[in-house]
Amino acid sequence: MPEAPKTSLKPADYNLAEKNKKVLQFIEDVTTNADEVQKRVLAEILSRNANVEYLQRHGLNAHTDRESFKNIFPVITYEDIQPDINRIANGDTSPILCSDPISEFLTSSGTSGGERKLMPTIEEELERRTLLYSLLMPVMSQFVPDLEKGKGMYFLFIKSEAKTPGGLLARPVLTSYYKSSHFKERPYDPYTNYTSPNQTILCPDSYQSMYSQLLCGLYQNKEVLRVGAVFASGFIRAIRFLEKHWTSLCNDIRTGTINTQITDPLVRDAVMKILKPDPKLADFIEEECSKDSWQGIITRLWPNTKYVDVIVTGTMSQYIPTLDYYSNGLPLVCTMYASSECYFGVNLNPLCKPSEVSYTLIPTMCYYEFLPVHRNNGATNSPSVPKSLSEKEQQELVDLVDVRLGQEYELIVTTYSGLFRYRVGDVLRVAGFKNKAPQFNFICRKNVVLSIDADKTDEVELQNAVQNAVIHLMPFDATLAEYTSYADTSSIPGHYVLIWELSLNGSTPIPPSVFEDCCLTIEESLNSVYRQGRVSDKSIGPLEIKIAAPGTFDKLMDYAISLGASINQYKTPRCVKFAPIVELLNSRAVSNYFSPKCPKWVPGHKQWSNQE
Repeated sequence: MPEAPKTSLKPADYNLAEKNKKVLQFIEDVTTNADEVQKRVLAEILSRNANVEYLQRHGLNAHTDRESFKNIFPVITYEDIQPDINRIANGDTSPILCSDPISEFLTSSGTSGGERKLMPTIEEELERRTLLYSLLMPVMSQFVPDLEKGKGMYFLFIKSEAKTPGGLLARPVLTSYYKSSHFKERPYDPYTNYTSPNQTILCPDSYQSMYSQLLCGLYQNKEVLRVGAVFASGFIRAIRFLEKHWTSLCNDIRTGTINTQITDPLVRDAVMKILKPDPKLADFIEEECSKDSWQGIITRLWPNTKYVDVIVTGTMSQYIPTLDYYSNGLPLVCTMYASSECYFGVNLNPLCKPSEVSYTLIPTMCYYEFLPVHRNNGATNSPSVPKSLSEKEQQELVDLVDVRLGQEYELIVTTYSGLFRYRVGDVLRVAGFKNKAPQFNFICRKNVVLSIDADKTDEVELQNAVQNAVIHLMPFDATLAEYTSYADTSSIPGHYVLIWELSLNGSTPIPPSVFEDCCLTIEESLNSVYRQGRVSDKSIGPLEIKIAAPGTFDKLMDYAISLGASINQYKTPRCVKFAPIVELLNSRAVSNYFSPKCPKWVPGHKQWSNQE
């Protein structure tokens, strides 16, 4: 996740080496004194918020020590504080969760009844996020020298935002950051010299934004030393966009003009300050893009690129083969670990393999606790964790410096902006230590079975969506015998695929339009992040249902048992990832159907629009 592009002038006293040294010393200090820093962070959060309603409700009585905190506060999920969140969203400005005023809500891609979660945040959090961004390049410069001598080509986008009934903005964390003065008015830093002008990133039209960012990146191709986006899926979308539009982009570079489809005046002005006619460059791009194979297109068009900066951990790992193909195997670098709730940590060994990425949690960001995760014989990809903890489980929670190597934990945080012992929903494994601070592999998002981009669909949500859809089969005396699903990322954008095996009791054939209605009903039933990806961001393709031949799921069970599954404990997986199983299911498909149109989606929450 890169920092803010900025082109302000270099101050006379700027010393990059000194700045990098200070940053690395900061990391050294806070990781060496991790426990002391954590104690201070907790005491600071509790003392600042001593008079807050939530703390008083639990009877903290101005205690700021760990023991009192742990004895008094329960571990919570979003549902536990949703009534408080709703009060704030509806305009209650009293100190409910935090003594500082809530400046806006950050919308989390985790789901709550099909809606985005609203994470409270305060103005000061922007400084903490900026701090974490400032650590990334000094770390990177230890492994890849001279990055300050060129530019980064990053595809960054804002998403739509809404206002709560009480007038607070609700928007994704990156949109909040990109629209902040921390991003737009950043002081000089050679590491934030980017090909995309701010105006192209802040353009709300995703087509115009992508087109203009690609145009600027191509025009400055020799200066580009690193490329990236936030997620791997977003970067691949940019490459596919280039496949579709390179002729138009070449024409703009050849003539020094910008396509008339780009109508945003701020974008046009910003691009035209950069663009000059360059027929030679246009010929070069045209020649490369005209070749039969696009293998290595990144290194061909941007020959000085040293690495690709994208998140490829968790569900994003499904995009690694595609990235390797387009980049000729350039290093795939995951620099940081963050969420809507809080920013957490950095990767101190950024050139490691994607499968070995670990993040060092920075102790100043929030107060961390860890709940040990016990897998059922290691058989599940995404552990299902009950919502409320028993007293014994609460006592199992450990502090940052007390986690054990190799153990998996669920992350619990207490933040400066009003979350107390909050379950983030991420499962992490301890991979090692930097001084006293642990380093974690990101294992998975708890309960998530399907994900293409920023969407996260869990098994319960999928089950409910399927139940809503199968009602369409009833008039034909057909029922759903079994089903499973997978995320198909072989095409861009990727899409959800459901494999259905039916029991047909009626004699009337089921028309294709009925299965298409089933596809759309499932999409309408999924969360707002999924629907936004389909409608607004175009980051998810139409959902597909494949009808499998009778006996398919018996064959799936036989295959699982041949691999060692217990016949007594076997149950059909609701999501499959293992390539041979996906191939088996696809080989048994007798027909397939796609959603005929986009599901309904509008920015904001359903209950807000009901109130208007």
